[in-house]
Amino acid sequence: MKTLKVDHALKEGTVIGPVVDEGQMAQDEKYIQIARDEGGELAWGGERLNRDTKGYYLSPALFVGTKNSMRINREEVFGPVASVIKVDSYEEGLAVANDTAFGLSSGIFTTSLKHATDFRKKSAAGMAMINLPTAGVDYHVPFGGRKGSSYGAREQGRHAVDFYTAIKTAYTLA
Repeated sequence: MKTLKVDHALKEGTVIGPVVDEGQMAQDEKYIQIARDEGGELAWGGERLNRDTKGYYLSPALFVGTKNSMRINREEVFGPVASVIKVDSYEEGLAVANDTAFGLSSGIFTTSLKHATDFRKKSAAGMAMINLPTAGVDYHVPFGGRKGSSYGAREQGRHAVDFYTAIKTAYTLA
């Protein structure tokens, strides 16, 4: 994580841009404190950074030793904050991944074709990634989640045509 460049989003080499505004920065810092208070171990980051370009920069935070019941794992932080929940088996990992009110994207890194196939079928998210990051999807495929992470039709791909098309059936006797 120390190699991830945090700076102005258009600056060459930047991986993480600024948080959108002071309110979001305060929310991110609040969640970092909540995670600490609930027993999460801050393994890296989580501090404000100063850069040449004015903005709200936060070093990416990584928590370890967290539990699925902790707020850091139950609510959407919307900042460069990640947490690790240790599980003892694939089955427990799938159960933890699906035990959420949200479901935009999910992912698994595995060398097991059995687990990859099972995860793809049983993930309760709108997008399931196998051995890939959970962000940065192709523009030509439908994008959207399930549960509290989505509403309505998918925005891209073939589904977009259906969304923007009014279908009419007409009969004429001539």
